[in-house]
Amino acid sequence: MRDDNRDGEAGAGGPKGSDKAHGGTPDDMNFDEFARNMVRLFDQGAKVASSLAERNISNGNSPYSMASEVGDAAKTLGSVAQAWVKNPGKLAQAQGELLHSYANLWGRSVRRFLGEDVEPIAEPEPGDNRFNDPGWSENQYFDFWKQAYLITSRWAEDITENTEGVDERTRRKAMFYLEQVLSAMSPSNNPFTNPEVVRTTLATNAENLVQGMALLAEDIEQSKDLLRVSQTDLSAFEVGRDLAITPGKVIFQNELIQLIQYEPTTEQVSTTPLIITPPWINKYYILDLKPEKSLVKFAVDQGFTVFMISWVNPDETLAQKSFEDYMHEGILKAVEVVNRQLGLHHVNLMGYCVGGTLLASTLAYCAAKGDDRIATATFLTAQVDFTEAGDLLMFIDDAQLNALEEMMAERGFLDGSRMAAVFNMLRPRDLIWPYVVNNYLLGKKPFPFDLLFWNADSTRMPAANHAFYLREFYHENRLSKGEMELGGVKLDLSKIKIPIYELFTREDHIAPAPSVYRGSRLFGGDMRIVMSGSGHIAGVVNPPLKKKYQYWTGAPAETFEEWMETATETAGSWWPDWAEWLQSLSGEKVPARDPSSGPFPPIEDAPGSYVMSHD
Repeated sequence: MRDDNRDGEAGAGGPKGSDKAHGGTPDDMNFDEFARNMVRLFDQGAKVASSLAERNISNGNSPYSMASEVGDAAKTLGSVAQAWVKNPGKLAQAQGELLHSYANLWGRSVRRFLGEDVEPIAEPEPGDNRFNDPGWSENQYFDFWKQAYLITSRWAEDITENTEGVDERTRRKAMFYLEQVLSAMSPSNNPFTNPEVVRTTLATNAENLVQGMALLAEDIEQSKDLLRVSQTDLSAFEVGRDLAITPGKVIFQNELIQLIQYEPTTEQVSTTPLIITPPWINKYYILDLKPEKSLVKFAVDQGFTVFMISWVNPDETLAQKSFEDYMHEGILKAVEVVNRQLGLHHVNLMGYCVGGTLLASTLAYCAAKGDDRIATATFLTAQVDFTEAGDLLMFIDDAQLNALEEMMAERGFLDGSRMAAVFNMLRPRDLIWPYVVNNYLLGKKPFPFDLLFWNADSTRMPAANHAFYLREFYHENRLSKGEMELGGVKLDLSKIKIPIYELFTREDHIAPAPSVYRGSRLFGGDMRIVMSGSGHIAGVVNPPLKKKYQYWTGAPAETFEEWMETATETAGSWWPDWAEWLQSLSGEKVPARDPSSGPFPPIEDAPGSYVMSHD
């Protein structure tokens, strides 16, 4: 569930590295030092190339390797090319339009060289931060490369989007792979066509490239199967010291979870407690980052007794732990423990992303079994109908699932680096290449950013659970169809009659707003439907003090588009709206509960040991 909208301290456009060189001119160069640095660069580059070659050889026989992905990309893009070859007249027209644009660009470049003030024929879209440096416009050489790239990429996107004779799935896959290619080909990624890199190289006598090669070597050393480009300074944070520091106690643990009860900060609390179910594909502390950005702390400060499920980071010994096990040993066990810890029957649940998908399945199971302990549910960017599940659907077909399951069978789990790579590839222009430029070409360490530290702290997924999730939800969409069974019980979402707070985010590429909204129509109870600004992470982790973004509320409608037409926009965070909604459904105030006073004696202090296990 990595974010598609990484803003805040790091800025919306990518990394802000620790600035060592601000630019310069050829007059700043020391040619002897430049030559020495180039020798160092080639020496380090040879070692890096050797390391990469060894890595590729060792991973080359994997059933789900980079080679297999490249092959699939070539096949998909080849299908588009074949479709155009079958229509030579239209292909010639499209090629003619591209050549005309090139001729126009060349003509205007000549006129500009002769001193004429010429308007560009292609400019970056708003929010495209690759070309922010003034050199892209002020220097004719860099401006030419920029415009030529924009003309070519837009032409390629247009003809791929308008390809006739291919099915919609092939078209979407082609657009995805094309985006990977075009993002990689940007002149901003080339040290000879990026004005900031050229300027920095001259100013530092190529020291930036030497440092960049060293940072690349570090990333290769720290990566597993796939190269993971550092997006933040990992040394700047520590879980339990800087992040996940809301005070609490681990009061229960089994093979799958530790259950944290947080210490109260108010004298009185609502009767009904809150249990949070985060996704198991990430660490729970996305909801407990720095105190000023912690949804956990906010909920505690609003007078809720808050419990957090902290999922184990599974190894091969838990390979057969199933989705049903995560329900029984995860959510339902947490409900049982809280019932006994507080001596009450009803609890509130919150589920984030895949944790919300598990929660919805659990609610349907409880409805079928007559279990009424869960009084309300809050869903944060959680899908239950995967018909419109976005770009991730492109990775889910029989061939890819078979390859993935074969790979997981070898180890018993899917390592988090592969899932992280998939999420980053959904927006390579923002989540991959800015860090390549910052780290490897400019030679800067990435900026310390708590959200990106969490993003790099990935987790493994048990083979049985992950295979079930991909096949039953993404591929077959059985839950929304009423065809899914857990524990011998057929799940029917319409039997869920409890009040629900449904949150989705406007720019979500992982759980698209129309997809989440579509799923919300399957529940049978009262709904408060809310859409937050921004994306999958920033739209959720949006504390009131930041005064960023906005949210929309509205009565249920048949379609997402109809809902948007009548929804009311409110400035700021959705957190206070949710707290007011939940407090109205959580009973009278009672004296605050001490985590150390219940029948479950504390095992250790929060954040617990499970969250400390790394991929």
